Amino acid sequence: MTVQRLALTIAADHPAYAGHFPGQPILPGVVLLDEALLALAALQGRAAAPAQIKSAKFLSPVQPGESLYLDYASTSAGVFRFELKAVERVVASGIVAFAAADGASA
Repeated sequence: MTVQRLALTIAADHPAYAGHFPGQPILPGVVLLDEALLALAALQGRAAAPAQIKSAKFLSPVQPGESLYLDYASTSAGVFRFELKAVERVVASGIVAFAAADGASA
């Protein structure tokens, strides 16, 4: 299984920071997960794709302006293991399965 890396860009002024948490902003896990899913769907040539999140762990907070990377590997057709990293610090990880092109689950 070959691990590949993509850089992710989340603006330091992303609106999610404003309410999560005032005075000590961190990026909500749902935004991290959404960015990972969008990037993985794009790798498959889709703007968006139905997906089943098999597992997701949020391990470390992401501060505004931190550089993020998505390390991923395909385990089978449409199934990916991923880690989101701020430099080399793992901030989230998981497994996601995308629906097959015919609509069947992967």
